[in-house]
Amino acid sequence: MATVIETTQVSKKMLWAGYILSGLPTLLFLCSAVVKLINPPFQAEGFTQLGYDSKLALGLGLVELTSTILYIVPRTAVLGAILLTGYMGGAIATHLRVGEPFFVQAIVGVLVWLGLYLRDARLRALIPLRRSEEF
Repeated sequence: MATVIETTQVSKKMLWAGYILSGLPTLLFLCSAVVKLINPPFQAEGFTQLGYDSKLALGLGLVELTSTILYIVPRTAVLGAILLTGYMGGAIATHLRVGEPFFVQAIVGVLVWLGLYLRDARLRALIPLRRSEEF
Protein backbone atom coordinates (compact mmCIF):
# COMPACT_ATOMS: atom_id res chain seq x y z
CA MET A 1 0.00 0.00 0.00
CA ALA A 2 1.45 3.36 -1.01
CA THR A 3 1.53 6.16 1.50
CA VAL A 4 0.00 9.41 0.35
CA ILE A 5 1.44 12.59 1.78
CA GLU A 6 -1.00 15.46 1.94
CA THR A 7 0.58 18.61 0.66
CA THR A 8 -0.46 22.02 1.78
CA GLN A 9 -0.57 25.11 -0.36
CA VAL A 10 2.73 26.93 -0.08
CA SER A 11 2.98 30.68 -0.44
CA LYS A 12 4.81 32.12 -3.41
CA LYS A 13 7.12 33.99 -1.03
CA MET A 14 8.10 30.75 0.70
CA LEU A 15 8.65 29.00 -2.62
CA TRP A 16 10.79 31.83 -4.02
CA ALA A 17 12.77 32.04 -0.78
CA GLY A 18 13.41 28.32 -1.12
CA TYR A 19 14.59 28.69 -4.71
CA ILE A 20 16.90 31.57 -3.79
CA LEU A 21 18.32 29.76 -0.77
CA SER A 22 18.80 26.63 -2.88
CA GLY A 23 20.31 28.62 -5.73
CA LEU A 24 23.15 30.04 -3.65
CA PRO A 25 24.77 26.72 -2.73
CA THR A 26 23.90 25.31 -6.17
CA LEU A 27 25.91 28.05 -7.89
CA LEU A 28 28.76 27.57 -5.43
CA PHE A 29 28.84 23.79 -6.00
CA LEU A 30 28.62 24.11 -9.78
CA CYS A 31 31.49 26.63 -9.90
CA SER A 32 33.56 24.51 -7.53
CA ALA A 33 32.93 21.35 -9.56
CA VAL A 34 33.92 23.04 -12.83
CA VAL A 35 37.16 24.31 -11.28
CA LYS A 36 37.93 20.81 -10.02
CA LEU A 37 37.23 19.31 -13.46
CA ILE A 38 39.45 21.88 -15.20
CA ASN A 39 42.07 21.59 -12.42
CA PRO A 40 44.03 24.81 -13.02
CA PRO A 41 47.37 25.33 -11.22
CA PHE A 42 45.82 27.26 -8.32
CA GLN A 43 43.46 24.32 -7.71
CA ALA A 44 46.37 21.87 -7.53
CA GLU A 45 48.14 24.26 -5.15
CA GLY A 46 45.06 24.40 -2.91
CA PHE A 47 44.82 20.61 -2.82
CA THR A 48 48.48 20.39 -1.81
CA GLN A 49 47.94 22.91 1.01
CA LEU A 50 45.08 20.76 2.28
CA GLY A 51 47.23 17.63 2.14
CA TYR A 52 45.60 15.99 -0.88
CA ASP A 53 46.99 14.89 -4.23
CA SER A 54 45.68 17.09 -7.04
CA LYS A 55 44.81 13.92 -8.99
CA LEU A 56 41.80 13.59 -6.68
CA ALA A 57 40.26 16.75 -8.16
CA LEU A 58 38.63 14.96 -11.09
CA GLY A 59 36.84 12.42 -8.90
CA LEU A 60 35.76 15.01 -6.37
CA GLY A 61 34.55 17.29 -9.15
CA LEU A 62 32.43 14.49 -10.63
CA VAL A 63 30.95 13.64 -7.22
CA GLU A 64 30.20 17.30 -6.55
CA LEU A 65 28.66 17.84 -9.99
CA THR A 66 26.54 14.66 -9.81
CA SER A 67 25.30 15.48 -6.30
CA THR A 68 24.43 19.03 -7.34
CA ILE A 69 22.51 17.86 -10.39
CA LEU A 70 20.56 15.45 -8.19
CA TYR A 71 19.83 18.37 -5.84
CA ILE A 72 18.54 20.55 -8.68
CA VAL A 73 16.08 17.94 -10.01
CA PRO A 74 12.91 18.03 -7.87
CA ARG A 75 12.37 14.23 -7.86
CA THR A 76 15.92 13.56 -6.61
CA ALA A 77 16.47 16.74 -4.55
CA VAL A 78 16.42 14.98 -1.17
CA LEU A 79 19.03 12.44 -2.32
CA GLY A 80 21.12 15.32 -3.69
CA ALA A 81 20.84 17.16 -0.36
CA ILE A 82 21.97 14.06 1.53
CA LEU A 83 24.97 13.62 -0.79
CA LEU A 84 25.89 17.31 -0.61
CA THR A 85 25.66 17.16 3.18
CA GLY A 86 28.14 14.28 3.19
CA TYR A 87 30.37 16.18 0.79
CA MET A 88 30.33 19.24 3.06
CA GLY A 89 31.05 17.00 6.04
CA GLY A 90 34.24 15.92 4.28
CA ALA A 91 35.09 19.56 3.60
CA ILE A 92 34.54 20.44 7.24
CA ALA A 93 36.73 17.54 8.38
CA THR A 94 39.47 18.61 5.96
CA HIS A 95 39.46 22.19 7.21
CA LEU A 96 39.45 21.05 10.83
CA ARG A 97 42.41 18.75 10.13
CA VAL A 98 44.55 21.60 8.77
CA GLY A 99 43.40 24.09 11.41
CA GLU A 100 41.33 26.35 9.15
CA PRO A 101 37.87 27.77 9.88
CA PHE A 102 34.95 25.68 8.64
CA PHE A 103 32.01 28.03 9.16
CA VAL A 104 31.43 28.66 5.46
CA GLN A 105 31.13 24.93 4.76
CA ALA A 106 28.69 24.51 7.66
CA ILE A 107 26.56 27.45 6.50
CA VAL A 108 26.44 26.07 2.94
CA GLY A 109 25.20 22.74 4.32
CA VAL A 110 22.46 24.51 6.28
CA LEU A 111 21.43 26.51 3.19
CA VAL A 112 21.10 23.28 1.19
CA TRP A 113 18.51 21.93 3.63
CA LEU A 114 16.78 25.22 4.40
CA GLY A 115 16.25 25.97 0.73
CA LEU A 116 14.96 22.46 0.10
CA TYR A 117 12.67 22.63 3.15
CA LEU A 118 11.06 25.82 1.88
CA ARG A 119 10.54 24.56 -1.68
CA ASP A 120 9.62 20.89 -1.11
CA ALA A 121 6.31 19.96 0.50
CA ARG A 122 7.44 16.34 0.92
CA LEU A 123 10.23 17.43 3.24
CA ARG A 124 7.94 19.74 5.19
CA ALA A 125 5.49 16.85 5.63
CA LEU A 126 8.33 14.60 6.80
CA ILE A 127 9.73 17.18 9.24
CA PRO A 128 6.86 19.40 10.37
CA LEU A 129 8.04 22.38 12.38
CA ARG A 130 5.53 23.41 14.99
CA ARG A 131 4.86 26.68 16.70
CA SER A 132 5.98 26.83 20.31
CA GLU A 133 2.40 26.91 21.62
CA GLU A 134 1.76 23.50 20.05
CA PHE A 135 4.38 21.74 22.18
